[in-house]
Amino acid sequence: MLKENTPCTEYDGGIAWDGPSVLENLTGSFLISTPKMPDPRFAEQVIYICAHNHEGAMGVIVNRPEPSLSMADIFMGACLPQPEQELPLVHVGGPVEMDAAFIVYTSEYRVQHQIEISQTLSLSRESKVLEDIAHGHGPRKFMLFLGYAGWGAGQLERELLDEGWLVVPGDDAIIFDIPDHEKWKRAAFRYGIDIAVFDDTTGMA
Repeated sequence: MLKENTPCTEYDGGIAWDGPSVLENLTGSFLISTPKMPDPRFAEQVIYICAHNHEGAMGVIVNRPEPSLSMADIFMGACLPQPEQELPLVHVGGPVEMDAAFIVYTSEYRVQHQIEISQTLSLSRESKVLEDIAHGHGPRKFMLFLGYAGWGAGQLERELLDEGWLVVPGDDAIIFDIPDHEKWKRAAFRYGIDIAVFDDTTGMA
């Protein structure tokens, strides 16, 4: 499911994840879809931006579980033992590369090829992450995503002008500790915004 030993610069999607930052670098932020979101695929979705630079952006949807697949299935398919810890739900990260798995995890754990999203969270698609989780020495918290949401150069910036997205700082507790059906409202309400009736110009909260 994960591609082994893939350096960050070889990730697909036209995004040089180790490249320079841009004027409004949204890495580590949430994109919360507003009632004005024109694309029904992203209605009531919360996307965690994992990388953003002059060539584009990528993120994962943190509140879209995949009911047909479990972490137990993932470990079984990889011929790995089942971990003793309680396992999170598998999530659909977005419509791009849905046959690939990406893991967001707490940064006390490290692997050779990873993206440091923030001081507390990282992302990788190395199979070693799953192997370490299976053997009891993986990250403290993690979430596995199938696919991701991606934007080409300038595409996300243009979408922000159309009032379909609200941008707020990312929050680890929202990602890992809040039930999926509550994340959309809770992510916005943490910054005093009732997203269900949000009708102002989208911008930085």
